[in-house]
Amino acid sequence: MAATQAEAKSGGLPAAELQRLTGIAKRVREKILHVTEKSGGGHLGGSFSQTDILVALYHKYMRVDPKNPKWEERDRFVLSKGHGGIGHATLLGDMGFFEEVKLEKFNKTESIFGMHLDRHKVPGVDASTGSLAHGFAIGLGFAHGARLTDRKWHTYIVISDGELHEGTTWEAFLSGAQFKITNATVFVDFNKLTIDGFTAQIMNVEPIDKKIEAFGWYVQRIDGHDFNQICEAIENAAAETERPSCIICDTVKGKGVDFMENQPKWHYGGLDNELAAKALAALRKG
Repeated sequence: MAATQAEAKSGGLPAAELQRLTGIAKRVREKILHVTEKSGGGHLGGSFSQTDILVALYHKYMRVDPKNPKWEERDRFVLSKGHGGIGHATLLGDMGFFEEVKLEKFNKTESIFGMHLDRHKVPGVDASTGSLAHGFAIGLGFAHGARLTDRKWHTYIVISDGELHEGTTWEAFLSGAQFKITNATVFVDFNKLTIDGFTAQIMNVEPIDKKIEAFGWYVQRIDGHDFNQICEAIENAAAETERPSCIICDTVKGKGVDFMENQPKWHYGGLDNELAAKALAALRKG
């Protein structure tokens, strides 16, 4: 059966570690805000909802080397919800995969960054994504390939809840179970909103944990902004050896900025100086 939020949050990180991860997430969100202001617009809502998941992966679990982005034994990461690219790129820049000053020209002419990231241009990006519901299958392919070639790296995949409306997503769930892809972990950034509105009104996918479980997956459902729950779920997934793992992360679109949270219009938006200052104050207030 799927683990519930209450069951999944029993673990606890040491206070210093929790403070470290929380501090990084706050810093990354502030930088995402800055890059969005400079670029003229970006997918702020989904970038803020995914931030804590990415921070936990990149800063605690994934084996990567910012100075050697093509290291063959690195863990792989696929942001299937490619519109979160401004958040992913900002995190990579913060880690030193490239000079952060490059982010000042995000989505500008001759920049290495488009709104959706290109793996041929952006150091640290393993898959070019943007057209929704393709990254999941790409990530499973990475994992299957690792198994066939006896490689030990793990693949982490983040999909959006909007991608649960796509048939190819469910084909990937079928394939993951069929081939017992246990060397990949899939996260659903379940912020319950798309650019068109609330997912429950467009195409309700609940009870999503039961549905994915019925496809033969080990499913955990957690608060996607609680590092204790995120970390425990990742470790539970790593211990599962019979079924592929999916972690459904209940998140808040626009997390951290009160006037953006749960607002469909902040799927994508721009910020003038006044609005950017207001958003920054909200982030720092916590």
